[in-house]
Amino acid sequence: PVRFARTTPDRLTRALAEVAGADLARKAEHNLPVEVSCRGAATPAVRRWLVLAALIALTLIALVPAGFATALIAVACLGMIGNTLPKIAALYFALRPTPPASPAARPEPVRLPVVSLLVPLFGEDRIATHLLARLARLDYPADRLDICLILEEEDWLTRGAIARADLPGNAQVIVVPRGRVQTKPRAMNYAMNFARGTIIGIYDAEDAPAPDQLRRVVQRFAERGPDVACLQGYLDFYNTDTNWMARCFTLEYAGWFRMILPALERMGFSIPLGGTTLFLRRDAIEEVGGWDSHNVTEDADLGLRLSRHGKLTELIPTATLEEANASLWPWVRQRSRWLKGYAMTYAVHMTDPVRLWRDVGGWRFLGVQLVFLGALLQLSLAPVLWSFWVIPFGVSHPALTLLGGPLTTLLFATLIGSGLVSTALFVVASRRSGRRWLWLWAPTLMLYFPLATIAAYKALWEAIRRPYFWDKTEHGRFGGVQPAGGASPP
Repeated sequence: PVRFARTTPDRLTRALAEVAGADLARKAEHNLPVEVSCRGAATPAVRRWLVLAALIALTLIALVPAGFATALIAVACLGMIGNTLPKIAALYFALRPTPPASPAARPEPVRLPVVSLLVPLFGEDRIATHLLARLARLDYPADRLDICLILEEEDWLTRGAIARADLPGNAQVIVVPRGRVQTKPRAMNYAMNFARGTIIGIYDAEDAPAPDQLRRVVQRFAERGPDVACLQGYLDFYNTDTNWMARCFTLEYAGWFRMILPALERMGFSIPLGGTTLFLRRDAIEEVGGWDSHNVTEDADLGLRLSRHGKLTELIPTATLEEANASLWPWVRQRSRWLKGYAMTYAVHMTDPVRLWRDVGGWRFLGVQLVFLGALLQLSLAPVLWSFWVIPFGVSHPALTLLGGPLTTLLFATLIGSGLVSTALFVVASRRSGRRWLWLWAPTLMLYFPLATIAAYKALWEAIRRPYFWDKTEHGRFGGVQPAGGASPP
């Protein structure tokens, strides 16, 4: 028999969590089959393969040191070239006329869809109230907006801050039960059981989205139809003037979101998504099985899985302001998590390369190698290429004996060419971001990116020892608030 009972959404959420929370948490943690999830990365078999690979490398170093060194230089060069090709494509598209205009805009839907905003919070007690103020600036009907504040069960500081805050009527607090892993994707998988929207948006705790962002997203989805499953917005920073690292971080993001990602989209490659300012159709998320709760870069993995299911992702020119990570060691920690996730994502999807080829096609398969493998190889083997910079100062280099003069000269010229391409890309990106003055800092990125190599080695160690460890980025260290009246860059 069915009985009708009246209650409030908040009480219903709490009741569902009490009755089914433990089961929903387990489901959120094991939502994907093990063969397409990172949760198989910590098995003894994987560790044995890694140890075997290390032993083979040591044996080659001992038996054929010259051959091993030559192979290492060749692989490092391939990584640098693979990382440079998308930048060349981005510059090429930046200089070409803009592509044909989008289809004629359709009128805004008479009844706007419900948009659920997933906002995972952990250790964010300092900026929780600022977050609510920023979300209140969104120009979207309150009755069509479902704000999901996702908290971890043991995070009493953030739970206390949210409990003291004056929450709007369209906000719900979702507390995620403890589990074997504690990650953002697991929290979002759990929250999907309580989200009401047909469009799912994701924001981080420190985000300050453009006020018209949701209306633009809804309009774009209406224009494109069901073939487009995902829209990725731009990320920018509101504390660019903090220090040199903040300026370089802003310049790097301008190059990534305003140059490289649009180039990948125009080339038809799979797009590695960002973890915020991301909007998805709910049915698309459910079709691909949700997020991999064991992947520390669940966004990049989701972008690849959407592509494997034939779903399209587009960039949408609307910006969200964030807080740049402008301290040395926190930056390295954050970047090591991203690189560890890239490595694990690549390993999972390349477990069966033939199937990946069939799913995405040969062209996109090549894109996966350029984007994921190219970045990992260049950063991890960068010291091999840095060593060539001693040659102009008259210092002898073993490569002169191994490769000979002509090949060494060609390699050195490629190094210089790659550096010039990168500098040009970031100069153009600074103009596109509306912060032209940032081009002055483009040459200093040669001192900024080596930090990512340190992060790559940290990531490699953690991938072996602690593959699911989420190295949390602390927010609110540099103000945590968008300046009053500040507008998002174009």
